[in-house]
Amino acid sequence: MNKKLEKILLLTVDFITINLVGIIYFYFRVKTGWFHLFSQPEMFLPLLVIYFYWLIIFFFVGMYRTWFASSRFDELSTLFKASFVGIFILFFLIFYDDATHGATTASRYLIFIYWGLFLLFVSIGRIAVRSLQRNLLIKGVGRKNAVIVGFNPKAKNIHNTLEKYRGLGLDVKAYVAVEEENVGKEFNGVKVLDTYKNVVEVAHKVGAEEIILALEKHEDDVTIYVIDKCDKENFGLKIVPDLYEIVSGQARTSQIYGFPLIDIMPQLMPEWEKKIKRLMDIVVSLLILIVTFPITFLVAIAIKLDSKGPVFYRQERMGQGGKIFKVFKFRSMINDAEKHTGPTWSAKNDPRVTRVGKFIRRTRIDEIPQMINVLKGEMSLVGPRPERPYFVEKLSKEIPLYTRRLKVRPGVTGWAQVKHKYDETIEDVKTKLRYDLFYIENMSLRMDLKILLRTIFVVMLGKGHYE
Repeated sequence: MNKKLEKILLLTVDFITINLVGIIYFYFRVKTGWFHLFSQPEMFLPLLVIYFYWLIIFFFVGMYRTWFASSRFDELSTLFKASFVGIFILFFLIFYDDATHGATTASRYLIFIYWGLFLLFVSIGRIAVRSLQRNLLIKGVGRKNAVIVGFNPKAKNIHNTLEKYRGLGLDVKAYVAVEEENVGKEFNGVKVLDTYKNVVEVAHKVGAEEIILALEKHEDDVTIYVIDKCDKENFGLKIVPDLYEIVSGQARTSQIYGFPLIDIMPQLMPEWEKKIKRLMDIVVSLLILIVTFPITFLVAIAIKLDSKGPVFYRQERMGQGGKIFKVFKFRSMINDAEKHTGPTWSAKNDPRVTRVGKFIRRTRIDEIPQMINVLKGEMSLVGPRPERPYFVEKLSKEIPLYTRRLKVRPGVTGWAQVKHKYDETIEDVKTKLRYDLFYIENMSLRMDLKILLRTIFVVMLGKGHYE
């Protein structure tokens, strides 16, 4: 089942079950005559409003994202948590309405009967859809081809498991081996076509959408190599649990049929947190632009008086997914600072930095215009710093996994910025990459808040490149 059809089916089933619950509850609450009513309520308009209310919550928690052989228990667990939040909000809205009209306290507790009906009917609808998907996979509809990296007992065990549990929806079409001597061998009728160094070519050749890493513990360099090679490709990457530490924890474990796999993912932040993060970006950046307008005005005058050139400096940076955008900053260097040198990193006591530039860099005032980039969605308040395309291309060849930074939206500040100084050498970049990967691994609203508070602390103490 393709993604579009899956989403349409889920939306249709949810529409039917949610409205069915609303109709049943309406007849129970209104038509039975068991409960006192101040007025005869309408049915259809509230049903529509409530449906869109649940639709927003479901989208917020990611209940319409693509499903891959997840357990039905996980589906029901997510539904329970989403409905708990929704009912909690409705309860207090009803509480407020009852208090306004002087209704009895008992009437508001009827919402829990609605919750029970909601969980029952929506659960049945969801399980029906997921069962249909699983049956289609078993019958051969919507299955994906896979390549296994490694040719060892672990790889063969995974192959046997995939053949035994067809509900996982994966068909092994090829192996790629670590050792050259294994090329040409086969298991369960599937051949070792090449070594891991040509994994991308093999995957394209057999039409694979999934790559499963089944390597030994001492083969961590192979793991890193394959992840780096596949990073720009549209493959799903899965790995066995005992290799979790090799990729610094950037994974989410899912288990079904007693078969544990780890999805190597660009980020672990849940859908609802990502949406709150974006909302926070918009609100905070807009607020900062408004509040700091007098400072912006004074800094603009100071920059013009201090040196020739424009007030703002626009420079190409590479953002999420490799998309190029122009970052806004107050100009802190002399005009055309790289005219004769080409792209270079800033250094401590850089002679190109102006007098005003030293101050606005130390206080991070030069970053204020980047709130425009945040508003436009090119950046976030928190994330890995965006780098210039020239350096991204150069560093991606020298540092494995460097381009994984491009999997998330870049930030005005980040874990690397509050933990390390500006980039002056390749070693600085490697150090900051470890911080960036740690951030991607631990992305959460709590982590963002911690980084923002530490950034404020750094700014207040005047700590920066020129401390």
